[in-house]
Amino acid sequence: MPGPRVGEFAARSIGGGLALLLGLAGLAAGVLLMTAGVLLMTAGASAAAATKALLIVCGVLLVITAAVALFGLNMIAPGEARVVQLFGRYRGTIRTDGLRWVNPLTTRAKISTRIRNHETAVLKVNDAYGNPIELAAVVVWKVEDTAQAMFEVDDFREFVSTQTEAAVRHIAIEYPYDAHDEDGLSLRGNAEEITEKLALELRARVEAAGVHIVESRFTHLAYAPEIASAMLQRQQAGAVVAARRQIVDGAVGMVEAALARITEDGLVELDDERKAAMVSNLMVVLCGDRAAQPVLNTGTLYQ
Repeated sequence: MPGPRVGEFAARSIGGGLALLLGLAGLAAGVLLMTAGVLLMTAGASAAAATKALLIVCGVLLVITAAVALFGLNMIAPGEARVVQLFGRYRGTIRTDGLRWVNPLTTRAKISTRIRNHETAVLKVNDAYGNPIELAAVVVWKVEDTAQAMFEVDDFREFVSTQTEAAVRHIAIEYPYDAHDEDGLSLRGNAEEITEKLALELRARVEAAGVHIVESRFTHLAYAPEIASAMLQRQQAGAVVAARRQIVDGAVGMVEAALARITEDGLVELDDERKAAMVSNLMVVLCGDRAAQPVLNTGTLYQ
């Protein structure tokens, strides 16, 4: 993004209470002057006609000046700001809440500095493996630099919306939904790392608009309906394989412990063939899906 050409600074303003009192006083004084001039005319006083006209003209000018000055008053609520322009030139931003007064010839655009939410629609994209997935995200943001938000982009709200969708799509095509290798990042398995990368990319994209990204999160993440059933079977198969691997590892450890204990205690003397048979039987018992049916040997160990 190009560097900003304008930055926010505080506009010159004064307390609105004093300006309001002065404006009302000017209106009252102007009305009194006009009334005095009219009364002198109707009463036929001996004062010169020029003096009477001067009173009326001064009263009219004072009323007009006070009325124009009152147009410089601004009521600013907490979480709002006013971007001040004078004949098209940026003259600063008013962030102080309350009643403030600025040059009445300026134009003042209201802009909210409150925290906002933007939730994207459910987007359908292909992940790093080419599988179609659906995802949506919510972004928490606020305007940090009002000058950049007003003058660097055409519409900062639309800009945030478009850049958010672009960032979500870019993140989705960079990573797979599920990683085939354990060391790789995936959208489903590494949600915290992926959302942090999404926030970093969003900050870089919207920085030119004077927008600060507070937080970003995925709100929806799933395979597309056309491949959801196939991917569910794949996930189930992977879970079964992982469970079997853990069962086999545990069974091997138990068999090793049993043989070591038998040898250590000297319970029986087993040759290699009988050890192999014992290992086979124990592995079947420990790794089987169903309970083993015991077979009682009524003869000797070798019959």
